[in-house]
Amino acid sequence: MTSDDARAAELREALVGELVAGGHIKTAAVEAAFRAVPRHMFAPDAPLEKAYAQDIVEVKRNEHGVLISTISAPQIQALQLEQAEIGLGMRVLEIGSGGFNAALIAEIVGPEGQVTTMDIDPEVTSGARRFLDSAGYSRVRVITADAEYGLENDAPFDRILVTVGAWDIPPAWRQQLAKGGRLVVPLRMKGVTRSLALERTNDHLVSVSQGECGFVPMQGSGAHDEHLWLLRDKKVGLRFDDGNLDEPHLLDGVLATKPAAAWSGVTVLRSEPFPNLPLRMLTALPGFCKLSVDASEGDPGLAFEPGGRWFPWATVEGDSFAYLSCRPSGEGVVEFGAHGYGPHGWQVANAIVEQVRVWDRDYRNGPSPDFAVWPIDTPDDVLPAGAVINKRHTRVTIAWPEAAEPSHGQVAPPPTQ
Repeated sequence: MTSDDARAAELREALVGELVAGGHIKTAAVEAAFRAVPRHMFAPDAPLEKAYAQDIVEVKRNEHGVLISTISAPQIQALQLEQAEIGLGMRVLEIGSGGFNAALIAEIVGPEGQVTTMDIDPEVTSGARRFLDSAGYSRVRVITADAEYGLENDAPFDRILVTVGAWDIPPAWRQQLAKGGRLVVPLRMKGVTRSLALERTNDHLVSVSQGECGFVPMQGSGAHDEHLWLLRDKKVGLRFDDGNLDEPHLLDGVLATKPAAAWSGVTVLRSEPFPNLPLRMLTALPGFCKLSVDASEGDPGLAFEPGGRWFPWATVEGDSFAYLSCRPSGEGVVEFGAHGYGPHGWQVANAIVEQVRVWDRDYRNGPSPDFAVWPIDTPDDVLPAGAVINKRHTRVTIAWPEAAEPSHGQVAPPPTQ
């Protein structure tokens, strides 16, 4: 064993220990796979420390410098493998190649199982084939094709794992699942991505688990571009992933108005995660969108309190918009609020604040919503109560468990100017 091999083994053991301690790896099968597969052999151009860090490893950027292929962060790979609950002898299709994750799956299914990994980019699949062979996983099939259509001739699959960000779920993925099969997919909903483990129920898919994640977006027929509206000399943008602004001209010059702030009284630790909050906002606020800010050439002039910050979640109502923000509220603690712009900026900010309070009262520590994915022609009266997001092939429903009826307090009037 060379010194590099010894160092790689040491780093691999350390990484597995971190993933177990952090609760990312939960089962013996996933742990054994991470211990067995040499991650650095799938990232030969990365330093060993980078290959075994809890971070992505870049694989490819496009001609514009945009990252289009990565080896996912190990904690995200562990999340999806745990969600998939893969067993010995299963037939598994992975959508989005790199090689390492397919090798992990091959370890879990064992020699009697079958693993196929596919990607639309021949440069990516060529690298995956080379890395898999050199690491001893030549039994993994590598296919170059547009995953929008799956692999009909090889179906059905016990598990389909999607390791690129998907805006929609094409019919082929549902149709090519075996009875009792499971699809794990990072689904983007109004710009917020969650890794969903979905199982077939009659003609639709129902989630059995969900987790926070981030992935490079899908290419090919499944690609989907956001609608971006730029404000203030293109330094501030509003991104609409599902739907769009009906009258975007109403926001012309809106950032020239005086901002208004509303505060919720809800505090969190600066290090505290709050994954259900953006989900609550996107289901309750019809104009929900993502806020993007370009500060590369100095202060873009977006309002926030000293010691606070803005978050990338916003909502638009006609001629006004607001975004989630926070301000200091003691040592290591912040209070959630919102800043609004436009003639009705204060009211829109208060709409965000109200959802912060709902999240705090009913969903801060769970439960999370239930997700389901229905064919696009499903009638409204068949869908469960809750938010509905219409996509190209499907209708995604997000339903929150019932909570106690809120007490309706008085809303303070807007501040005097």
